[in-house]
Amino acid sequence: MSFAQRLADLRLSNRLSLQQVADRVGISKAHVWNLEKGQADNPSMELVVKFADLFRVRVADLVGENPNAADQEPEMVAMFRDLKKLDTRDRETIRVLMNQLKDADAKNRP
Repeated sequence: MSFAQRLADLRLSNRLSLQQVADRVGISKAHVWNLEKGQADNPSMELVVKFADLFRVRVADLVGENPNAADQEPEMVAMFRDLKKLDTRDRETIRVLMNQLKDADAKNRP
C-alpha cells in the first residue's frame, strides 16, 4: 500500500476532513489532497512525523517500511526475515544489486 493510500485511509478512518488534517499539520488542504492522490511526492520528514503524530501511528507504518505491519505482503516479510539472517558482506551485496536495479529502472523510465 502506498503512502498516499495510507494517508487517505488514516484520514477517513479518523473521520477527518482534508481541511481538518491540513489545519492540524500546518499545510494547505490542496497539499493534503495531492499527497493522498500521489500527485505530490516526497513529503518532508517533518511533515511525515506530523502525520504520524496526528494519526498516532509509527512513521514506519505510515511510509510502509514496517515489515511487521498487517498489510505487508507475506513474501516481502519472508524476504526481510531472510535478509536479517545474512551477514554484513552478503547484505552489502544485496544493497549493491538493489541500487543497480533501481538505477536501471530509473534510466528506462520515460
